[in-house]
Amino acid sequence: MSDDTIRLVTVGRILRRRRRLLAVLVVVGALAGYGVSVLFPPRYTASASVLLPGQWEQRELVTQVEIATSSAVVDRAADELRWNGVGRSELRDRVSAETADGNIVKISGTAATPERAQRLSDEVAQQFVTYAARIASGTTGADEAAGPEALREQVTRTNRRITDLANAADPGQTVESVQARTELEKLRSALQDAMQKLEEADPANNRAGMVVMGPAARPAGEAPPTRLQLIGGGALLFFVLAVIAHLTAARVNRRPRSESEIAAALGTALLGTVDVPGDRRAHRPKARGAQARFRRLLGVDVRWDLPTPRSSGDEAGRRLRYRRVRARLRERVPTARRLLVVVPDDDEVARRAAGRLAADAEDDPRLRVVEVSVARPIVPDRDTESGALVVLSAGARTAEELAGVAEACADGGHEVVGVVVAGAVRARPTASADEPRGDAAAGAAVHDHATGGVA
Repeated sequence: MSDDTIRLVTVGRILRRRRRLLAVLVVVGALAGYGVSVLFPPRYTASASVLLPGQWEQRELVTQVEIATSSAVVDRAADELRWNGVGRSELRDRVSAETADGNIVKISGTAATPERAQRLSDEVAQQFVTYAARIASGTTGADEAAGPEALREQVTRTNRRITDLANAADPGQTVESVQARTELEKLRSALQDAMQKLEEADPANNRAGMVVMGPAARPAGEAPPTRLQLIGGGALLFFVLAVIAHLTAARVNRRPRSESEIAAALGTALLGTVDVPGDRRAHRPKARGAQARFRRLLGVDVRWDLPTPRSSGDEAGRRLRYRRVRARLRERVPTARRLLVVVPDDDEVARRAAGRLAADAEDDPRLRVVEVSVARPIVPDRDTESGALVVLSAGARTAEELAGVAEACADGGHEVVGVVVAGAVRARPTASADEPRGDAAAGAAVHDHATGGVA
């Protein structure tokens, strides 16, 4: 699987064979999401809309959005609200603005309660309208009185002064008095025309007429992420991470899977493959204890990436496979009278296959089965055996573990004469009168435990 493309069938296999573990992780993720929701109290968001009359370009609308969330606006709103424990900087993080269709700026405020969220958005919208009007009228400086009203008052005083000068001029009809009064009237007309043009060109008259489109609606629900969303997100996150972890472990798995790879790792020849009736649970190790029971409860005591046991033929076909293995064994060591069969102590499928080989071997040659710990393999010293036969299931061991078994056999003075690969199959129930001893006899075969192995 490490070299195969990850397909949906692989994910489906993970869901079927790790459903207990995934269910536990989903619950843990949901609890983690609930814990996060407790640390971060719920928030509520209300929105107020401000209408910008007239024609506005997109870049101008973007500028108004920036103004609405600027410190000049939010700080003024904070001064009006005067909430205890909420500073200006924190309030800036709770205010946002965006443009909508129809020259509308939507201002949103987030607070711990619906009432505060509504009041925050309304206050910021009002301060935005006021500040935008001051910008348009040019009265954002320190001396805000020097605006259009002050200019109009200055013009009024100038007109009065012109009238006074005209009245103080020589009331006679001399040329000089007539020219003076004419110049004063021209100055009055020019000043009035300039004021009219200034008012017509004043952007405050065209752009500062922003209006708040009613109070913000009080929020009925929490702002995302809500507690339910955090719980669901935590459960989904743990589920996805668990699936990704399984897929990653399968991709980096370098266990030999084919018969030729297993034989190459042991440095010997493949004598054949045999079938063992059973299901995926046949690969379950015999370990006991609290940890083993916990792993069995979660369903992780059996590897999930083992192939689904294929349907076997009949008992006659299985007997034929065992006969062929024994025939190849006799051809490889024709003079052997006794052989050692090495089986991993946690490989139930291989143990059954070795038991059947030993039960059916009769006396040519006799087979003695020993179970060894793959973590620390120790094989008994050579006595009357002419070599060692390794029986194991495919895809359960790494190349280093197989090399360790071969070295343990060499340390005990045994030459590895071959390897037999066993696989679990779904047996068809048959009632054959001439059925041999089979698996029943295999269970009666004598098994030895190598020194240092797990009994």
